[in-house]
Amino acid sequence: MADKQVKVEIVTPERIVFSEDVEFVVVPGEEGYLGILANHAPIVAALKIGVMKVIQNQKEIKLAISGGFMEVSKNKLVVLADTAERGDEIDVARARAAKERAEQRLASRTHDIDLVRAELALRRAIARIKAAGHDV
Repeated sequence: MADKQVKVEIVTPERIVFSEDVEFVVVPGEEGYLGILANHAPIVAALKIGVMKVIQNQKEIKLAISGGFMEVSKNKLVVLADTAERGDEIDVARARAAKERAEQRLASRTHDIDLVRAELALRRAIARIKAAGHDV
């Protein structure tokens, strides 16, 4: 690994989504987005639903993640995510349909709707659409 790179591993309960050396990473932390470069100080942080950006060989790779934790230690970033998908793996039509369903649930506001669950579904769908490189 070059001195200007950090090893990134993104792991979900189902699989290893990403495991490569990169130049720069931006993750959606609970308190705001965090930028990670090589030789970053050790840190552990909670993650929220959002788009994670990885810069590798001057190219941007976007991933949709839905919460989890990250740890930076000894020039390695490990992301333990509830779910994670690379932008090029996302079915945009399915994500748009999920967004519309969540918006309809939130708009109806009937007593049998779990508003928190609908809001989280909406955030996940928006993150997936953005990670795929589409406008919301």
